[in-house]
Order: sequence, then structure tokens, then C-alpha cells
Amino acid sequence: MHPATSGAYRLSVSSLNEQIKGLLEESFSQVLVEGELSRITFHNSGHIYFTLKDSSSVVSCVMFRGNASKLKFRLEEGMKVIINAALTLYKPRGSYQLNCFSIEPSGEGALSVAFEQLKQKLSSLGYFNEDIKKELPRFPSRIALITSSTGAALQDMLRVANSRYKLVEIEIYNVLVQGVNAATDISNAIISADTKGYDIIVVSRGGGSVEDLWAFNEELVAQTIYRAKTPIVSAVGHEIDWVISDFVADVRAATPSVAMQICLPDTNELYQHLDAISSRLSERITQNMLRNKQELTYMFDSYSQHSLERKLTLKMQELQSLKENFNQSIFYKTQNCAKEIESTSSKFPFVIDSVVNSSRSKLANIKKMLESNNPKLKSKIGYAQISQDSKVVDLSSLDIGELFDIQNSEYSMSAKIVTKNKI
Repeated sequence: MHPATSGAYRLSVSSLNEQIKGLLEESFSQVLVEGELSRITFHNSGHIYFTLKDSSSVVSCVMFRGNASKLKFRLEEGMKVIINAALTLYKPRGSYQLNCFSIEPSGEGALSVAFEQLKQKLSSLGYFNEDIKKELPRFPSRIALITSSTGAALQDMLRVANSRYKLVEIEIYNVLVQGVNAATDISNAIISADTKGYDIIVVSRGGGSVEDLWAFNEELVAQTIYRAKTPIVSAVGHEIDWVISDFVADVRAATPSVAMQICLPDTNELYQHLDAISSRLSERITQNMLRNKQELTYMFDSYSQHSLERKLTLKMQELQSLKENFNQSIFYKTQNCAKEIESTSSKFPFVIDSVVNSSRSKLANIKKMLESNNPKLKSKIGYAQISQDSKVVDLSSLDIGELFDIQNSEYSMSAKIVTKNKI
């Protein structure tokens, strides 16, 4: 035996680690340690392994599935946290680690961090995009209310609905609105209502603490709202309360009562609106009737001006005018002719006498001329008729050497042209 070990209690490695484990776990059964997260591993088993460090030291940590499932936020590299843990020794390797019971962000609440983390994640996935929001129908006939049947929020919504619009049919889906199973209950109710053909689904609850409203911050509820085909209104808490479902839903209402004001038209306003429409409609009908009457009058006048009856009337008037003008012209001409005849009749005997006397004078002159030109009355000495081939010819037409006949009342002879001279 080595002198240095004489009198010492000999232990095996396992025994040493077992004693150290007992000592550490008894002495450090619950500690609060602050540090920065590093080398985070999310194991398939649900356990989380990571390192907690500060500026000069590190310590290994594990958070087993049971505790890890209770985390309200996701561990991220570099995040500063406060760990509630127990120190334990892992005997096979002789190394110690912190067994974490809970983790809180350093300087702010876990729920606040979880809220911002999920909000950022869903925003990056497009869950909040305005262009995918569905419009609410103006006059819904069926609405589903997903809320607690015992809560004051339901009574507020029913009261507002009854005062605003009694024509709507409302069906209530009673669900848990807080607690461990609330998110699953709400999600299942949305999925069921989405298949029933409602015009609007309202997801709501009254006010409360952040913890009370947390079911509406769960990713499961956000995904169900995002995938729904029916327009969804989120009405959770009071006006100052914002939850994830408000961002994902098609419409966010500040309170459950406001949700019903948004979803349902006000009957009194509808009556006033109908009165205004009726007045405008009557005025427009009156204006249209007046305008149509003017158009009909214009068309009738235009038709009258260009109709066959109008044209026939104008032609008849034109014919009547022509007839009157013709009769008047005939009348004037008849009067003028009558006057001329009368005037001529009065002058006729004198004219006849003048014409007769003039004709007698002309006849006497013609008679004298005939008598003076009658060959029987003229002196026949030295005059004879010249003919050729039994035709009377002019002396100038005969040429030298031609034969011709000469005769008077007593004698006839033949002659020949010997010479021809012009006198």
C-alpha cells in the first residue's frame, strides 16, 4: 500500500460518483441561475439539451419533455434567461448538469416573449396579409358564436344582436376559453363550424389577464383560423387586449359587443336608409317620367311633322292651294278674255270692213296684174313660143347647131341655132 493512501477509504468510481451525486443534489436541489443560451438541441424525444454560459463559464443543462411541454416560448440561441433547476450528476460520465424545471426570459415575461415569437413567425408565413382577408357579408343570415356559454361576453353579444338585427340566426358553440385544453377546444369548434355554411364565425371571450387570454395566442388556434373558409371575427378581451387570433382573423373587434355591431346591420339605420332610398327613388322616378314625357312629346311632334298623315295633309293643302290659284288664274284670264272679246266684238265690224276693203283693193290690183300679163290680152306681134322635144324651153338653154320648134297662135315651124350672142 502506498504511504499516501494508508488509512484512506477506498472507493470505486461508481461509488464516488454516487456520493457526489447525492451531495450535489441534496445541496443544490433548487437553484436560480441566470445566463445565455447556447448550443440548443431539440431532441426527437421532446427533451431539450443546451448550454448556459456567462462571460467566463458554461454549464450543461437538460429540460425533460414534461417540463419542456409547458414552455410558453421557444428557446433561441443567445437568449438571456433565468433557469429554475436542480443540480444533478450524470454518473456514467461523471459530469454534472442542471435539470431545468422552468425557464423565464431575463428582464421580461415568458408569455410576452412567446407572443412576439409566434407573431413574428406567423407574419413571415403570411398569416396576417391583408390581401387574403375575407369580407364580411352585409346581411348575414347565420352566425356561429364560439365562446363560453356561461360567460358575460355571450350575453352581451346576444343583447346587441337582438337590438340590431333580429333576422339573423345565431348558433352557439360552447367551448373552454382558458386553461390547458382551451386551444384544442376552440380549434375543434372552428373546424366544425366551418363546414356548416355559416356566413360569419365569431371567436370571442371577455376580458382577463394575459394568462386567461392565452388560448387565443396558441399557434393551433391561429392555424385553424387561417385555414378556415368562413369569414372569422376575433373578439377577445377588451379594446387594449391584443391576441394572435386578432391578427390572423379576417376582422378584429375590440370587444364581443363591438363584434356584433360589426357583423350585423342596424335595423333602425336600415329603416332610415330605406326611407332615403325611397325618397331618392320617387324623385328619380318623377324625373324619369317627366323626361320620358318630354321625349314622348318631342317624338310625337316629330312623328306628326314627318308622318304619312302629315305629309298627306300638306299635299292636300298644297293641292287645294294650287286649285285655288288655278281657279283664280282661270277667273282672271276669263275676265281678261271676256274684256278682250268684248273690246274685239265692238271693234269687229270696223275691222271686218277694213279687212274686206283692203282685200278688195288687193284683189283688184291682182286682177289688173293678171289682165296685164295674160298673153291673150297682150299684143301677140313678135312673140312666139320656143320648145324642144315638145317641152317649152328658154332660148338661153339652146346651143349652136341644136334644132328647136317655134310657134304662135297661128303658126308652127322648126329652126336651127346658127349663131348665139348675148344682148
